[in-house]
Amino acid sequence: MASVLVVEDDQFVRSALIRQLTDASHTVRSVGTALEALREVAHFRFDVVVLDLGLPDLDGSEALKMLRGITDVPVIVATARDDETEIVRLLNAGADDYLTKPFSVEHLSARMAAVLRRARASGGEAAPSPVIRVGGLTVDPLRRQAELDGVRLDLTRREFDLLAFLAGRPGVVVPRRELLAEVWQQSYGDDQTIDVHLSWLRRKLGETAARPRYLHTLRGVGVKLEPPADAAGPVHAPGAEPPR
Repeated sequence: MASVLVVEDDQFVRSALIRQLTDASHTVRSVGTALEALREVAHFRFDVVVLDLGLPDLDGSEALKMLRGITDVPVIVATARDDETEIVRLLNAGADDYLTKPFSVEHLSARMAAVLRRARASGGEAAPSPVIRVGGLTVDPLRRQAELDGVRLDLTRREFDLLAFLAGRPGVVVPRRELLAEVWQQSYGDDQTIDVHLSWLRRKLGETAARPRYLHTLRGVGVKLEPPADAAGPVHAPGAEPPR
C-alpha cells in the first residue's frame, strides 16, 4: 500500500484514478492544480506523485521542477505528449517515469510498483561501495558523485544510476532487459526510456552514439561501458585491487 498524490484537473479522470487506486488498497489524495500540489507535498508525506502535465495554472513541466525543489518523492508524469524531445525534457527535469495517455490503471500500478521498489531500495542501509574507476571516469556510489578527467559530472539521479551500474561491469555487454530490471526496477518497458538516458549521458561524457568513447551500444544485444583506447587510466572495478 502506498500514499499517492494524484494531480489531475480532469474531474472524470481524477475520480476514476482515485476509485481504482483506492480499490488497490492505496491511500489517495488528489488536487487539480500545480499550486495545490505544491502545498500538498509541503504538508503531507507521499510515496509517489502522479502528475498530469495539462494543468490550468502552470505547465506540468514547470510544476515538476518546483516539486523537485522541495521533495525527492518519486514522480510519474502522465502526458499526452509522446515526442522524444518532450520526454527527454521531462526526464531531465526530474521525472522518475512517464506514462502516455490514455493508460490503464494496471499499467500505472506496475509503474508505481517499480518506482517504489527503487525508492525503498535506495533508502535502505547498505555497505559502503568502493569507488569505481574506468579510464578517466570515476564513480563514487556512496557519495553518488561522478567525475570525468577530474571534472564533476552534473547527472540526474537516473543518469547516475545507469552510469554506476554499467561502470561496475566494465567491458561487459549488459542486455537492455537487465538494465530495465536493475536500474529502472521494471520487468518490462520501452527501449526509448533507456535510449533517452543513454543519449543524455553520452552528451555529459562528451561523446555521441556515432563517436562513442565510453558507452557502446551493440544493436539488438545491449550496452557496455569500457575505457576509450586513448584513456591513460586503468580500470578499477569493485573488489579489484588497484596497482601499487
